[in-house]
Amino acid sequence: MKNYSVDLKGISDNRGLLVSLESFKNVPFEIKRVYYLCKLDSQAPRGFHAHKNLKQLVVCVSGSCDFLLDDGKEKIQITLNDPTKALFIESMIWREMHNFSKDCVVMVLASEHYDETDYIRDYEVFKIKAAK
Repeated sequence: MKNYSVDLKGISDNRGLLVSLESFKNVPFEIKRVYYLCKLDSQAPRGFHAHKNLKQLVVCVSGSCDFLLDDGKEKIQITLNDPTKALFIESMIWREMHNFSKDCVVMVLASEHYDETDYIRDYEVFKIKAAK
């Protein structure tokens, strides 16, 4: 499986860190939707789906969490714990999110507007589609 890590260049000085996100510059698609997850239960994993078409860039802007990515052939685990490191998730990648720290805030930039028909929520169905 290829590397899904994206470095986000931040501007840092004694006032803090500024990280900008721009379509087709450090985000490899047009941003059509942004959402974030917070107040997460460390014992309640999330995700457990893939998207047929949607692509996402995920940034843990505070705290940490683990992502399990699966392309149907290989699985990798990635820890997000740095707001200057992003995770690019292409379409047809199963994703699971685990081990949220108490201060975890995850921001997701999406290539498409919300569309329930784009989701694959059954892992067995995903494996069949990923094998094609």
